[in-house]
Amino acid sequence: MIRYLFALIAIICSEFLATGQNVGSISDDTNFFPIAVWVQNPENAEAYKANGINMFVGIWGGLDQVKYDLLKNAGIKVICDQNDFGLGRKNDNTIYAWMHGDEPDNAQWNKESKSYDPCRDPSIIVKSYNEIKRKDPSRPVYINLGQGVSYINYIGRGTCRGDIDKYKVSANGYLKGCDIASFDIYPVNNRDEETQNNLWYVAKGIDSLFSWSNNKKPVWCWIECTRISEKSQRKPTAAEVKAEVWMALIHGANGFGYFCHSFAAPSDDAALLHDKEMIQAVKAINMQVASLAPVLNSSDTKGFASVICSNPSVPVDIMTKKLNSENYIFAAGMRCGFTTATFNVAEGNTVEVLGEGRTLKISNGKFSDEFSPFAVHLYRIKI
Repeated sequence: MIRYLFALIAIICSEFLATGQNVGSISDDTNFFPIAVWVQNPENAEAYKANGINMFVGIWGGLDQVKYDLLKNAGIKVICDQNDFGLGRKNDNTIYAWMHGDEPDNAQWNKESKSYDPCRDPSIIVKSYNEIKRKDPSRPVYINLGQGVSYINYIGRGTCRGDIDKYKVSANGYLKGCDIASFDIYPVNNRDEETQNNLWYVAKGIDSLFSWSNNKKPVWCWIECTRISEKSQRKPTAAEVKAEVWMALIHGANGFGYFCHSFAAPSDDAALLHDKEMIQAVKAINMQVASLAPVLNSSDTKGFASVICSNPSVPVDIMTKKLNSENYIFAAGMRCGFTTATFNVAEGNTVEVLGEGRTLKISNGKFSDEFSPFAVHLYRIKI
């Protein structure tokens, strides 16, 4: 009912070209797009590989021969703490990057005082970065930041709450001490009024990291796919996971990963693997992203398309690409509501909606499509 009520309205609701996509990937292989899992057991490397994962980030206990062999044999790359074992394999591209400790921007738990210290001073991160690069200048250094990147007033940053200068390259912040920047926010699992179920906070954080790094560093993010804690009301749906992934990509993310743990009883560090419905959905997302890797790794096009929406409260954000002679529009509804999006395109006759088995006609340089809550549609334009 609501979507038809708003269908009479024709307003421009979004014309978005991703701010960060032209940063490109660290890898020279345009067919490779990083799809990771966070701190998983290398014994599950083959299982994750079968579901479209190509990278592990974080190795509990550090990288050693056994873990390394499991990952290498599965064809999985790894980002891990720099240690002597890894430094002895400088010429092996299984080790993709070195990493800092997780979420230095949050308040830090002090085991001795049993209280929280302030966030780590960015100068510590920059100093650590320089030391890591001194030992191995050939590999990038990765940092993962907390949800304060997107949820600026996040209480978990303690006394650093709201201080965005601590992130900025221009202020010698955390982003000064990395080559790849990522962050995590899990809107479905979150319980605060501001972000709970507001999936667009994933895209908001991507925008922040690009802005604070002066659009000069690749930006990744982490995606929820489980009920993370007992306090979480629920786990995300498969559609919500897909929406978070594509919101990030449309806003320019150069890689992403899944947080696979669940601490809701019974605790399971590989809960994603043990959730038949979700792992099938994640595999489908991953396979589609991998098939589009050459497109995602290409530069954005400028001025190819714009979009108007029937519902002013449901913007549709887009990314446009061109590979060889084919144009692409990747589009996501950014709010939980219905809208009809009308796309204006510079050229083309027919639209293939990827993965949906349908086509749309272009008439007078326009085509329209309906978006249900947080819907994602991927279009290939044929001339």
